[in-house]
Formats: sequence, C-alpha cells, structure tokens
Amino acid sequence: MKNNKKAKNDIILVAVILLIAAIGLLLVNITRQDGAFASVKIDGEETARYSLSDNNTVEILTGDNGEYSNTLVIENGRAYISEANCPDKICAGHKPVCYKGETIVCLPHKVVIEIVSDSSDSGLDAVG
Repeated sequence: MKNNKKAKNDIILVAVILLIAAIGLLLVNITRQDGAFASVKIDGEETARYSLSDNNTVEILTGDNGEYSNTLVIENGRAYISEANCPDKICAGHKPVCYKGETIVCLPHKVVIEIVSDSSDSGLDAVG
C-alpha cells in the first residue's frame, strides 16, 4: 500500500515537471524575435555586421598574420559557419542561427557570431 502511494506521487511529480518544461518551451518560442544582422566579434570587439536579408559569404581571418579562418555564410535569413581551420570545428558543426541573441562561437579563433535585431543593438545594456 505504501509503495503504491509512493509510485502515484512519483507519477504526479514527473507530470508536473513535464508540464512546467512544456510551458517554458512554449514561452521561449512565443517570445523569440527574428534577427536582422549577424554581428562578427573578434576577441570581444565587433569588427563587422552583415544583414541577414542579403545572401553573402565572408571569410573571417584572425591571428597575427590572418592564419586562422572561418567562413561565414548568410543565406535565406540564417547565418552559419561552413568551414573553419580550428582543431575541433565545433563552430562549423553548429546549426544555422537566425533569432536575436543566438550565437556561434569559435573559441580557438576568438570569434563570436551573434544575431542582433537592429543596427543600433550593441549588445550592451544601459544602466542609468
């Protein structure tokens, strides 16, 4: 009898956790905004900004002599890294990004691609 009540409580707990997770996922999907630009940051400083509405392929070179490269492809409103000469190539395996706040990071090359909503979005919050 005691085990039956414990199992029932476990089922209720799992159902509540799944319901909370589903509500959270729904809220994230409803509130996300489409991005307008792919901001390229190298070593923390923005070096370029590309419109997601224009199909484009850009070679991002970093390092003292430009020995590190990442190929940023923008097509159909999405941005992704198609090629990189870093050792792990995690950035090249990342899914395309298109929503505000999404990022692709290449740690070995210190490159961050961040989707922003408009040309004045610097990624900094104002405190006043």
